[in-house]
Amino acid sequence: MLILLFGRLHRVVLVDSEEAPKSSKKDDGNVRVPRAKRRRHQPIKVSNQIPTSRRKEIEKALEEPSSTPKTWSRASGWKSHRIGRKLVKPGTIRQIEYDLMDVEIGESWPIPITVIHGSRPGPVVTLIGALHGNELVGPLALTYLQSHAILGEDKPIDPSTVAGTIRIIPIVNMPGYRRRSRYMTDGRDLNRFFPGKEDSNTTSRVANRLWKEIFQNSDHILDLHTAALGRSNMPQIRANLANPASNRSARSFGIEVILDSEGPKGSLRRTADDYGISCITYEGGGADEADPESIQIAMYGVLNVLRSLKVIPGYSSRPRFRLLASGSVWIRSDHGGLLDVLTPAGSWVEENELVATVSDPEHPGVSMEIRSPTDGLLICIATHPFVTTGTPIGHLLPISKGIKTVKRRLDDEGVLVLSGADGEPPWREDDEIEDISVEGEWEGGSPDAEWGENIPSAAEEEADEA
Repeated sequence: MLILLFGRLHRVVLVDSEEAPKSSKKDDGNVRVPRAKRRRHQPIKVSNQIPTSRRKEIEKALEEPSSTPKTWSRASGWKSHRIGRKLVKPGTIRQIEYDLMDVEIGESWPIPITVIHGSRPGPVVTLIGALHGNELVGPLALTYLQSHAILGEDKPIDPSTVAGTIRIIPIVNMPGYRRRSRYMTDGRDLNRFFPGKEDSNTTSRVANRLWKEIFQNSDHILDLHTAALGRSNMPQIRANLANPASNRSARSFGIEVILDSEGPKGSLRRTADDYGISCITYEGGGADEADPESIQIAMYGVLNVLRSLKVIPGYSSRPRFRLLASGSVWIRSDHGGLLDVLTPAGSWVEENELVATVSDPEHPGVSMEIRSPTDGLLICIATHPFVTTGTPIGHLLPISKGIKTVKRRLDDEGVLVLSGADGEPPWREDDEIEDISVEGEWEGGSPDAEWGENIPSAAEEEADEA
């Protein structure tokens, strides 16, 4: 079955991959769909390469035996799925509204949830978007996955062939979405308050209700995000690779860049990991934008994970290589003024290559250059033009191993063509994939820390306790 969904400049092509293993087609890295120009100038496993302390954590986690939960056994029976007071029968699809707040009067903030409760036992997989209200790639990707071309009888997601339960929540932070804001109505970040408290501030109460009734009873969570305002991410996965289930989901998503991190304190991903629940975060594009390539890759990735978990039939596609990163390098401005970035997210840059300039309208004719400190891949770039000295303008993975492998997947402008961006990726065995480690540490403790967001002032910290 061939399914076509058209975006602005990109084509989403979803192919029933059950037939893929028959041909076992390999990607030579040369046949690609042309895309608009974006640049304006010219097999050792990672577990043996990353820092020793982190390697031991991951190896210990992966040694833990996995077993099929008793609730997935046919002998246990397969009952209706419950969300709040609503039931979904096996082998059916149901759209429901779920209230973020349980109140007698006032706004309850209902959010839409589509539940596909399979005809056979299996895991509960929760797919979510817009945990930050102005991040739109997730809502669009999850909406497209509910189209008649993908969801329904004899389609890729068919409740009669689904094993387990798929819950699709395109918009979690409905108050922020309605206001086109990252935050909840009280100005707080919902993704910093899990598992929440039922008697605390508004955001904490919403987080607590979501955690208890939605997330805590999930086996796997896929959380779709974009970069915050003022920057743009190349598509990437973030996961705690020391959680064996999260590790497997991250790899099965099927794209090249995986960042190993625990996640910020209070984030859904970190909280889920603490409870032993698999949770991975997809990042692609920027806030208030509908980036077609990031949407397309997100759709492929979700289907890949569902196939890998045997929730839906088929075989998940895999990239030619994976970059598994435990650290990065920052490119910063040494001057203040207005920024002009010449290299988009996803660009391969060489040491001392010009990546941006800074000019100042108060000093016409003067322009300062910003150059890359090392070879590597830009996974995020600033899009907000105002900078001061020390402002980060680029987030770089410094790559010293597997350079030839990475360069084979660069387009004519030196931008990485990600798996899924140029059509249905080929199926291949996992041992055909080259895992390339990117060693180091996350400055500030997490991949996004140096961008400066989510660093609360003393007053904000006091307010968060209220």
